[in-house]
Amino acid sequence: MRLLLADDDVTLCELLREFLELEGFTVEVVHDGQAALKRIKGPQQPWDAIILDVMMPGINGFDILKQTDSDSRAPVLMLTARGEDTDTVLGLELGADDYVAKPVSPRVLVARLRALIRRGAADLTHAMHEVGDLLLNEPAREVRINNQPVDLTGAEFNLLALLVKQAGCVVSRDQLAAQGLGRALTAYDRRIETHMAQIRRKLGKHADGGERIKTVRGAGYQYVVTT
Repeated sequence: MRLLLADDDVTLCELLREFLELEGFTVEVVHDGQAALKRIKGPQQPWDAIILDVMMPGINGFDILKQTDSDSRAPVLMLTARGEDTDTVLGLELGADDYVAKPVSPRVLVARLRALIRRGAADLTHAMHEVGDLLLNEPAREVRINNQPVDLTGAEFNLLALLVKQAGCVVSRDQLAAQGLGRALTAYDRRIETHMAQIRRKLGKHADGGERIKTVRGAGYQYVVTT
């Protein structure tokens, strides 16, 4: 499991790195906020978790959270000074997943990290939706059919995700518009129909020749589940 440890206390980092590596983690250490932000947003292999100190030179931990997308990055455990409640509350509001107060117990830190990683794995599993030959990956915003990628626009992905997550059930046009497009339908509004036509074209039909998305007149749309 790959960890990024960002803290300007060099001695503490070395102690934590030694303990974490004995627990089976691979640890990379940075000592300032700019380096931490670069490693978090960089193209390297994803981290399994990030340990982020609140107070660092350059960019503090709070500003790093503001500049990263909580939906795309690894879970963050924040190190807060003296258990300050204001630091803890602000960090959690900005998207941190957990916190540990300094001085930190390495054993507590490891236990919290393992819990975060398990939770993240469970969330990822729940965000993968497989219906027949179609796989929809919500975090990656990716759709595959027979393991071949399908190129969808953002709106098309949102609408398809609503149908796939309720496969076999009818989803109303109003729900699709509100949750998929972020706006209510107006009179004579044909945006849903236009998007559905494009989605159908890109997905193609089921192996048996049947339509993947069924129009239910007066009710909405349904992703068809085949047996």
